[in-house]
Amino acid sequence: MSLAEIRALVQADLRAVDGVIRSRLKSAVPLVDQIAEHIISGGGKRLRPTLVVMAARACGVSGEGHVEAAAFIEFIHTATLLHDDVVDGSSLRRGRDTANRVFGNQASVLVGDFVYSRAFQMMAALSRQPVMEVMAEATNVIAEGEVLQLMNARDPDTTEERYLEVIYRKTAKLFEAGAEVAAILAGVAAPVRQSLADYGRHLGTAYQLIDDVLDYRSNPKERGKNLGDDLAEGKPTLPLIYALKHGTESQQAAIREAIKRGGLAQLEPVIAAIDATGGLEYAYELARQQSQAAIDALAVLPDSPHKSGLAALAYFAVDHAT
Repeated sequence: MSLAEIRALVQADLRAVDGVIRSRLKSAVPLVDQIAEHIISGGGKRLRPTLVVMAARACGVSGEGHVEAAAFIEFIHTATLLHDDVVDGSSLRRGRDTANRVFGNQASVLVGDFVYSRAFQMMAALSRQPVMEVMAEATNVIAEGEVLQLMNARDPDTTEERYLEVIYRKTAKLFEAGAEVAAILAGVAAPVRQSLADYGRHLGTAYQLIDDVLDYRSNPKERGKNLGDDLAEGKPTLPLIYALKHGTESQQAAIREAIKRGGLAQLEPVIAAIDATGGLEYAYELARQQSQAAIDALAVLPDSPHKSGLAALAYFAVDHAT
């Protein structure tokens, strides 16, 4: 099932989410509006809002709270992207200039703060304490993940365990929170809520693993990001970590030097080393296992088109690499 087919299952909800996003990003400050429009017009897969509304429907939600939740989950994601692009010095996202390149670093950071705070205004308006607790914990964990990634940068001794901790905190935690919030709003029992959180965590992990694979095997025009961006920033992702562990001495030396220095001067020999050691295949297989774990977590839900949609999202998380 394609992403478009998955989204079609919750088309009305996603249209409502888009409306909420546009209305809630409105500001009396013109520069906030300009940067917000730049973000909205950039598109994106909207995978996280799709996850939230699909999970809510699979749990039998009523009312409109899940639409607001899908929007504030996307806002948290958007705020982290605005900040990430400044920290990483990125210039391209989704095939277009990043906000920091167009409007400058200062404006991007401050508007990122605005988007964060608007998300918490929306959470507070739901008047659901468990939702606030889940999201407060999630944003704190995400912030810690950003710092952990900064600590790992330019460090060729980063272990697989440290890498997995970073992608849980930076990426999977928000997927986990989105699915759990959907379950809370649907009023399901605690074991079902936990299973939905597990689903989101595994889905987010699979998605980030594949994103790291695509950094070394993708078409920049299709992906909207430059090939080797992670290497240029000195980020030791799983394909590099695996190649460092299993490569020859010369391959290990080339990878260590590339991570320490950053940049793309060693991109070709690094890709050759990753290919020779099977680093991409290793990361892909781990992503596939996480995808299957996400699907297994859905066993507590009754059969429905929306449950099937959640399973299809888990397959999509790995299939979009092929």
